[in-house]
Amino acid sequence: MSDRTLAGQFFDAAIGLLQRVRDEEADSITAAGTLLADTVAAGGRLFAFGAGHSSLAAQDVVYRAGGLALMNLLTVPGTVGVDVMPATLGSALERVDGLAAAVLDSSPLRAGDTLVIVSLSGRNALPVDMAQHARSLGVHVIGVTSVAYASETSSRHSSGTYLKDHCDLVLDSKIAIGDAELTLDTVPAPFAPASTVVTSALLQAVLATAAGVLAERGIEPPLLRSGNVDGGLEWNSRVFDQYADRIFYRR
Repeated sequence: MSDRTLAGQFFDAAIGLLQRVRDEEADSITAAGTLLADTVAAGGRLFAFGAGHSSLAAQDVVYRAGGLALMNLLTVPGTVGVDVMPATLGSALERVDGLAAAVLDSSPLRAGDTLVIVSLSGRNALPVDMAQHARSLGVHVIGVTSVAYASETSSRHSSGTYLKDHCDLVLDSKIAIGDAELTLDTVPAPFAPASTVVTSALLQAVLATAAGVLAERGIEPPLLRSGNVDGGLEWNSRVFDQYADRIFYRR
């Protein structure tokens, strides 16, 4: 079997997942985009969080050309990406009870804001605690997860619940347990994860929906332009000034 064939199989698997998400999650995507638009229109702020590789999708919608300027990254020290050494520390911190509440209580989140929490498995203490505590503060929560994990794995939260159980809206990424799309007789483990591709696409679809809903209401969506096109920096400077009280990644 050639590398080209494996590459093609991966693309086919990723495309298949994207098609499933497009078709099966259409109503949830519309609802999530509408919730973001409602939050913006009401003067609220937007935040995204993910731990480990789930943070990649969260980071992808923050300070992004073509994206909503009001989307801020909520960070838990030691869990964002794999730049922490050892990288396994982030995985350990995801299982620490009480960490999310401490982070949220010192964050700028307030009632009426919307928080997007990305967690592929949704089983660890950190995303579950974060969703629970955020909602107790009056924050709207959108969970992006693979619902299949709740039926095929055990929760690591003391309540026995999952991220999906504590959200106003859930977006199901459809990713299979283990996040590996390919197998080969000569390779002892499954490989080729697609969760980042699918989750990032899901979130971009939600933000595109939010922009459209705002426009339909006669509200100019607070979008950013690329700083590498003429006029982009000036455009972004205007947006930053207009929404300075709702943008936290410039402080």
